[in-house]
Amino acid sequence: MLKTIEKSTLAIMGLGYVGLPLAVEFGKIMPTIGFDINQSRIKELQGGNDHTLEITPEELQSTKHLIYTSQLGDLRDANIFIVTVPTPIDAHKRPDLAPLIKASESIGKIIKSGDIVIYESTVYPGATEEDCIPVIEQVSGLIFNVDFFAGYSPERINPGDKTHRLPTIKKITSGSIPEVADFVDALYQRVITAGTHKAPSIKVAEAAKVIENTQRDLNIALINELAVIFNRMGIDTESVLLAAGTKWNFLPFRPGLVGGHCIGVDPYYLTHKAQSLGYHPEVILAGRRINDSMGVYIVSQLVKAMLKKRIQVEGARILVMGLAFKENCPDLRNTRVIDILKELYEYGIEADVYDPWISVVEAQHEYNITPIIELQKNTYDAIILAVAHQQFKAMGIEMIRALGKADHVMYDVKYVFPINASDLRL
Repeated sequence: MLKTIEKSTLAIMGLGYVGLPLAVEFGKIMPTIGFDINQSRIKELQGGNDHTLEITPEELQSTKHLIYTSQLGDLRDANIFIVTVPTPIDAHKRPDLAPLIKASESIGKIIKSGDIVIYESTVYPGATEEDCIPVIEQVSGLIFNVDFFAGYSPERINPGDKTHRLPTIKKITSGSIPEVADFVDALYQRVITAGTHKAPSIKVAEAAKVIENTQRDLNIALINELAVIFNRMGIDTESVLLAAGTKWNFLPFRPGLVGGHCIGVDPYYLTHKAQSLGYHPEVILAGRRINDSMGVYIVSQLVKAMLKKRIQVEGARILVMGLAFKENCPDLRNTRVIDILKELYEYGIEADVYDPWISVVEAQHEYNITPIIELQKNTYDAIILAVAHQQFKAMGIEMIRALGKADHVMYDVKYVFPINASDLRL
């Protein structure tokens, strides 16, 4: 028998960009346990700090009903488990469900009759009921939809966005049986001011999430391909997009590097599932190929521009401004700036990375890169403005160009400055 929401205790499993905002909102109104296997993360949050910068110290202090733990046994009193662990891809761009399976195994050790497990991690349609639930059944010995139940409510967190936050983003909900679907929907309505949309099944909710980012990926791929075409024509891509954007129904996408934990990853979950069913998704994979090739394309343009200026390529010093996957955000997950760096190294170029948003320790751990802390004038043969951080905009183009030698190439990937301010734009 299900407990009422009023008598429930929540356990949020995974306290990253998705889990922490959720724990904070629920922790304001009901008993909530934030769980993460990373003990340093737990100590950080207990100390009132969030290195992801998604939650302020003041917000952390406002959670009267929230406690943090890295001990699984502390979750035994919970009757609702919300899973918000990462769902990455492996080196071969195949879905890596290991974090999700491990979380399901952990829940299986402590779940009780009448409990509900809600998954928020992005997956392909069917993963919740076909991959995760059987693990819980096997470990716990309980029977799905008899002893325990499941829901799926995909995360829609946008890291670094201070306007669209958890309560103001409409939430998709679903449940394994109608009664549970109603319960899950009512639960999220307590913290989502923008309202909810109850999907007819878990698979529908899973599919809705994965196509949100697939659609965006394909739109950006189209603009990236157009940018390549327009560059060959000698036409400025942004000027074309601004002109086309005067029509009311033109979509305002821009070219660039497509990284992060969503757009650059989620389409592979859908294509994996499609291929397992015997269908080859040509359009989606074509878009992925285009977007994954942009780092190499950017460097090829840069090298050509350097050669035209008779700048020695091999042994050149280049400054890459920005390593985070998007502007005004410390998140390094799946950043495609790394593609630019790898390609520069292939040319024998020495590249310095500067990013005031990121953790130096994390950059070293994830990519074996040690970003520079201070900028020096008259140093670089080329400068690539790869991420549109507010600090870079505030510096201004003259200060940035002063970092280069008397003869250098300036590449503004993100259209931070006007058309004539740089030598190259995507």
